[in-house]
Amino acid sequence: MSVMRWLNRLVKLFVFLLVVYGISRFTIVFLDSLLLGERAPYFQQQGPHSMIVRWQTREHVMGVVRYGKDPDYLDQIILDESPRKIHALKLTHLQPDTRYYYKVGDIDGFIEGDYKSDWFHTAPEPGTTEPLRIWAIGDSGQPGQTQTAVRDAMYRWVEAHPLHNDRIVDVWLLLGDNAYRSGSNDQYQAGLFDAYPELLSKVAVWPVPGNHDARRWTYFKLFDLPEHGEVGGEPSGTENYYAFDYANVHFVMLDTQDSGLDPGDDMLQWLRRDLAKTKQQWIIAAFHHPPYTKGSHDSDSKRDSGARMVKVRQNLVPILEAGGVDLVLSGHSHMYERSALMDCHYGPSRSFSQNNVVSHGIEGKDHHYLKPALRMPHQGTVYVVDGSSSKVDRGELDHPANVVGLMQAGSVIIDVQGETLHLHFVNDKGESPDDFIIEKRAGYRSGYKGCGASGGDKAGAT
Repeated sequence: MSVMRWLNRLVKLFVFLLVVYGISRFTIVFLDSLLLGERAPYFQQQGPHSMIVRWQTREHVMGVVRYGKDPDYLDQIILDESPRKIHALKLTHLQPDTRYYYKVGDIDGFIEGDYKSDWFHTAPEPGTTEPLRIWAIGDSGQPGQTQTAVRDAMYRWVEAHPLHNDRIVDVWLLLGDNAYRSGSNDQYQAGLFDAYPELLSKVAVWPVPGNHDARRWTYFKLFDLPEHGEVGGEPSGTENYYAFDYANVHFVMLDTQDSGLDPGDDMLQWLRRDLAKTKQQWIIAAFHHPPYTKGSHDSDSKRDSGARMVKVRQNLVPILEAGGVDLVLSGHSHMYERSALMDCHYGPSRSFSQNNVVSHGIEGKDHHYLKPALRMPHQGTVYVVDGSSSKVDRGELDHPANVVGLMQAGSVIIDVQGETLHLHFVNDKGESPDDFIIEKRAGYRSGYKGCGASGGDKAGAT
């Protein structure tokens, strides 16, 4: 047999194997992404006047939600339009900043429960200065001792430091890799729904996708995310990235895994419009891939994570800083890292200098940063890597932009009260080894000259 005939046979065999692999891979992804089984109620798109209730049943039934402000008299009801297993009902015409009690079921009856403990709280109107508590967890989707310890430490810390008399947290952010190892339906059940049942029954969850979530299609099937500006911000037209408002905070939730990160790409264009539109006092951005890390990932490396961290730093961070973003939350590196109040560093770590530091903190109060009350471009941003909510890895933790690096499991709790934002890293023991404050003060001027300043003149900076 000639060499060419052997080569042709090898090429055909190779193509055949590729087709078989592709079909088997598609089948695995498809089956793993099916939303099967029962799932308790959880909330989406928390707004001042609306809320989405989702849950799953094993059989096709006509889902029903009864709700009202009095647990003994649930005077409002909403039904599915047709029998189904996956239920997502939007409650409308709600009053802002108000507790509602609820129960779910079908036309034959309701799920048994303690209805006085089954409640949700609507968001305040945008722009109000209602105190709010935010809980952010990153890379949280590995069930086990670490995940449980981090969750329980948060509960203990909140109980010891109450902000409200009746609520654990107001806003709950997931920073990606929400279900290990591939974001399947079963892994989401174990890594999210079985792990946080108390919180899910009361507080809406706001996720961003990570690289592990992207291995299946479950993420976009589980969540109803506001692509049309339903709860504030510029409509994005996609669930990959979105914005929402809560009290006086504007949140931008970005997709650094699958959405384009080049200058002309849709997400970056949308982000410019959204930041220009918002009038909120505070802006917090969240996404998976950090621009500044030397942990289990290296933000300098173009070989790490498909150069996404490099593109975030070069193309995304300048838009955030020009838009006056105050705080950026990321995960991906499985530890905790935190910068000072900084600006205009878009290159590799070796190019970072003190000229990029807007503030080290006011005298005698390290990590208490001041910013002008009026939002302006390039007045400083703090970057936090919060990727140790279910696992901890090793890393050098020596990025010069970061003033804190901890190989500890934990999560981030943020309290916003009027002109003050106070962030605590709470580890799995319930300790807070790092915290900082950003205060917005009328009439304050930092003296920072912004990008392109030579000599780093910080006259008046604190």
